[in-house]
Amino acid sequence: MERGHVVKWAYGPVPRARDVAQEVPVLHRDIHGYRRAFRMAGSGPPLLLVHGLGDSSATWSHILPRLARNRTVIAPDLLGHGDSEQPRADYAVAAYACGMRDLLGVLDIEQVSVVGHSLGAGVAMQFAYQFPERCERLVIVGGGGVGPEVHPLLRLAAGPGAELALPLATSAPVRKALRAVAPLLRLTGGLGLGRHDFDYVLERYLALSSDTARQAFLRTLRAGVDLRGQAITMMDRSYLTAGLPTLIVWGEHDGVIPVEHAGIAHAAMPGSRLEVFEDAGHFPHHDAPDRFVSVLEDFLDSTSPQEYDPVRWRRLLRRGRVDEALYAEAEPPHASSGS
Repeated sequence: MERGHVVKWAYGPVPRARDVAQEVPVLHRDIHGYRRAFRMAGSGPPLLLVHGLGDSSATWSHILPRLARNRTVIAPDLLGHGDSEQPRADYAVAAYACGMRDLLGVLDIEQVSVVGHSLGAGVAMQFAYQFPERCERLVIVGGGGVGPEVHPLLRLAAGPGAELALPLATSAPVRKALRAVAPLLRLTGGLGLGRHDFDYVLERYLALSSDTARQAFLRTLRAGVDLRGQAITMMDRSYLTAGLPTLIVWGEHDGVIPVEHAGIAHAAMPGSRLEVFEDAGHFPHHDAPDRFVSVLEDFLDSTSPQEYDPVRWRRLLRRGRVDEALYAEAEPPHASSGS
C-alpha cells in the first residue's frame, strides 16, 4: 500500500458540539460489575468511536447520526468518564483497550474499525496492538502517545500535590470566577489553547465538580503523563500497523498536542493517510464536522478491512521497528499541501 497524501482543508466557522442537540440516547450495560455507558445507532459495518481525557461520548453526538446512516456506530463513555461508573480502578490505556474488547463482546461484535481522539487514540492504537484480529481499520485524531509534548497544564495536573490542588481549583467559587474571566482569557490566547480549543477544554474542566470525577481524571492522566510530558508512546509498536488501513487526522492549530506529532506518526506508520485540517484545533470533529465525516467515510469506503494473519504478525514482530531516526526527519505536516 502506498502512503497517502497529506491534505489540508480550509473552511468557515461551524457549530461546536455543545450547540447541537444530542440525538442518540445513552445506553448502559454492566461489565465486570461496573456500569458502562455508551451510545449506539445504525446498522452495517461496526465503527467504534473512543473519546479523549475528561470527555465523553457526547463529543461525537453531532456526527454520530450521520455516520450511522451506513454503519453500526458505538461510542462508549470510558470508565471514569461521562455516565460510566467512576471506581478506584485501572485507568491505563491497556485496561481501556480491554474494556473496549469486553463491551464489543457484550454487544456481540467481533471486528470493528476504531476511531480514537486524543487519549482515545492511544486506546485505539493499544486495541489494534492487543487485539489485531479484531481491528479492521485504525483512525487517530489528535492522538496522544507520539511524543512527550503536551499542554503544560496537563503536565502540572499530573504532578505531586494535584490531589489537594484540584478540589480547590474546581470549587464552585473558582468555577464561577473562571466563567467571569473567560472572555478575557479567550482574547489573550486562552491559556495557550488558542481560539479553537479554549472553550471546550474549559467546559471539560468545569465538569470536574465531584470527587470521583476528579480522582478518575487524575488516575487516567497520570497513567500517561508526568511533569516531563507524555510518558507513554505508541511509536515503539507503530510498525505493526503495516497492512492495517490507518488514517491520521490533526488540527493545524492543536493547542493540546502539537500538530508536528502528526507528521511523526505518519512517517512511522507504513501506508498511513494524513489529513491536516487547516483551521482546526485539538477537536477537528467539532471545528469541521462536515469535513471530518467526509474524510472518515471516504477512508472507510476506499479501504479494505485488515485480514489478520498470525504468521505475518509474527514476522513483523521478529523484524522489529525501523530506525527511529526516520521519525525525526518527518516533514512538518503544515509545511506541505500534498500532491
